[in-house]
Amino acid sequence: MRSVIILRNKTVCFMKKKYYRFLALLLSGIVSLTACNQPVNKRADESDNTGWIEEMTIVDLQKGYKDGKFTVKEIVNTYLDRIMALDMSGPELNSVIVINPEALDIAEKLDSERIAGRIRGPLFGVPVIIKDNIDTHDSMPATAGATALRNSFPASDSYVVKKLRESGAVIIAKSNLSEWANFRAQVSSSGWSGIGGQTKNPYVLDRNPCGSSSGAGVAVSANLCMVAIGTETNGSIVCPSNNNGIVGIKPTVGLISRSGIIPISFTQDTPGPMGRTVADAAITLGALAGIDPADAKTVAQAGKSYADYSQFLKKDGLKGKRIGLIRKSMGFSDRVDTLMIEAVKFLKANGANVIDIEMPKVANYEDASYQVLLYEFKDGLNKYLSRPGSGACVKSLSELIEFNRKDSVELRYFDQKILELAEKKSGLESEEYKKALALMLKSTREESIDKVMNEYHLDALIAPTGSPAWKTDLLLGDHFVGGSSSLAAISGYPAITVPMGFIDRLPVGLTFFGKAWSEPLLLEIAYGYEQGTKHRKPPEYRVSD
Repeated sequence: MRSVIILRNKTVCFMKKKYYRFLALLLSGIVSLTACNQPVNKRADESDNTGWIEEMTIVDLQKGYKDGKFTVKEIVNTYLDRIMALDMSGPELNSVIVINPEALDIAEKLDSERIAGRIRGPLFGVPVIIKDNIDTHDSMPATAGATALRNSFPASDSYVVKKLRESGAVIIAKSNLSEWANFRAQVSSSGWSGIGGQTKNPYVLDRNPCGSSSGAGVAVSANLCMVAIGTETNGSIVCPSNNNGIVGIKPTVGLISRSGIIPISFTQDTPGPMGRTVADAAITLGALAGIDPADAKTVAQAGKSYADYSQFLKKDGLKGKRIGLIRKSMGFSDRVDTLMIEAVKFLKANGANVIDIEMPKVANYEDASYQVLLYEFKDGLNKYLSRPGSGACVKSLSELIEFNRKDSVELRYFDQKILELAEKKSGLESEEYKKALALMLKSTREESIDKVMNEYHLDALIAPTGSPAWKTDLLLGDHFVGGSSSLAAISGYPAITVPMGFIDRLPVGLTFFGKAWSEPLLLEIAYGYEQGTKHRKPPEYRVSD
């Protein structure tokens, strides 16, 4: 299979995708043929050149900068070395689609600013990887993993990227994803895209990373970056966080702008931070929050959001909290249930009151949500593709469908039936759309989450995030066993998943979710649980289990 290497004003073809990313590094001067794996600032007591950054937190990083232990350029270079070692060779995780060839230039500029006494914000010098459905105005295209967008260079930064740059982050790469954020085929393998191929789970390489923020989850877990930015419509942050043993925050829809992000749903889409710790995710959340005139949903956050969510990181955050356990979310795996029982014991032992609850019987909000997604995807994607100056070779959903039919890669494994179903929908003035939208919101909000939490005076709800990772299968697709993302996703309410333990070397997570704008309470609870359990373990890159 041929893959196309794209840099600004450069197009080169190679037979293997890993050479795409290597050449991007080589042409940009980030690596050399003779020294791409040389240590940057190796400490004397370590035998490898990148291990010293493993599990480093944002607080650790900022202290190191302050104490002069390393520079931003040294940190960025070390992470890039690690991408070379783990993503392009070794276990070949395949989590990165493209390296930012401007990464070291940005790092040098930040070092100069630091010497001059200027620290932009809480993400100063933090190496970040963003999902490749997020626009950047630089030498990296925004592809959504699709070959039709391989030459699509956005005319401006997305709002999220603007906030990252303002806060001092260094965007070092863009991550692979389930193509079109997993809204393309009725049968698919999470983490596969026409541009990036199949991403691997770093714990056991033949297991699936889940999606659609697959590469983001893997990159964080494997310490290829400090934090990553994923996006979720339903499960695309929390599921890869579950499968890759990390923390993921799916915020209230409207807390973080979606402008400049390739869309699925105006109602459900949201970006969110993915990190190895609750603290790192919370710090990143605050840096991204803000009202954006280009995204009407963000207006609702006025008076309800914070620029600093780290203030809610309390070790005794469980004390006095009333938490509802959704029993029906369990039962799909005895071994996951065992971990849930242990988690509940811990919550109770640390001051929380955990109450078994039954969610009310409501209309089928998942079917209604699917109809809404079809309508909103067609509307949103047509608007995105028709923007001037993007360089995309398709300008509408109908053109995309025709492109895929003729492409040698796109339909090799999976169909595009979801794209075809969306194309058949009419506009957002449709009565079918309006009825489905009203039903799904009423069923998940006032008749479900809000009702139960008000009735039991709850601070949060809990459920297992999902099962251990299944084996990747390009013939039969994903094998989901269980999960709990839908209520929070369809309502547009916040959710945080935290590592809950391991089953045969595979991580699983615990999700805390609640009412709109309840991120502060959820962070208190999630941080209290994380600090008392410390379930996070780095991956071992096992070939098979």
